[in-house]
Amino acid sequence: MTLTLTVSDEVRALVPGFTHVAIEAHGLVNGPSTDASSALLDDAARRLAVRLDGRPPHEDPHMAAWREAYTAFGSKPSRTRNSAEALAKRALSEAGLPRINVLVDLYNAISVAHLIPVGGEDLDHIQGGMRLVRATGDEDFVTVAAGEEVVEHPDAGEVVWCDEAGVTCRRWNWRQGPRTRLTEETVSAIFLLESMAPMPVPDVETAAAELAELLAKFSPGAHIGIRPAEPARD
Repeated sequence: MTLTLTVSDEVRALVPGFTHVAIEAHGLVNGPSTDASSALLDDAARRLAVRLDGRPPHEDPHMAAWREAYTAFGSKPSRTRNSAEALAKRALSEAGLPRINVLVDLYNAISVAHLIPVGGEDLDHIQGGMRLVRATGDEDFVTVAAGEEVVEHPDAGEVVWCDEAGVTCRRWNWRQGPRTRLTEETVSAIFLLESMAPMPVPDVETAAAELAELLAKFSPGAHIGIRPAEPARD
């Protein structure tokens, strides 16, 4: 069954230049980071350095557009960065990129190499379809703090991804909840590549194709499909 993805009219009105591509994959094989997945992260950091040519990530036109979007819904982009900018800063730092697990390494590598926010959600833990909306402020976001499960609530007007059980990712793609994260037991997933003007749509499609190829390489026999997200008319 194909997961339904919708983007609310309120979000489209906030950022008319927003688009995204989805990859749905079944029969995946995950596990701890490997030398091969680690090498992809190192290569992505090199590709990023060439792309930026000495500039900080936030000066890239695509990252600047994301900062404008975060400001538009009331977030401070220098404090709560979009996922691609946050990863890019880590990639260029002495610490480098984290190694999480194979699937996360793959999509993080694509995010860094292309400067596109990319996320992965475990399909077996999503309830109903996924929606990108502006929050009322009453939605539940279940996360972990100091080792304990806690329930937070997004700010009113904040852009969030959610399913029928609550918020899956706060501030568009800033912080994912643990419920739908990709773990070493994940076998089915949806990957979202998100972009804004001025990034050309073909650039996002190219990144999605590269990620799909990596998923097929690391999970031989997996069923992988690339599709645009369905626009919502909430």
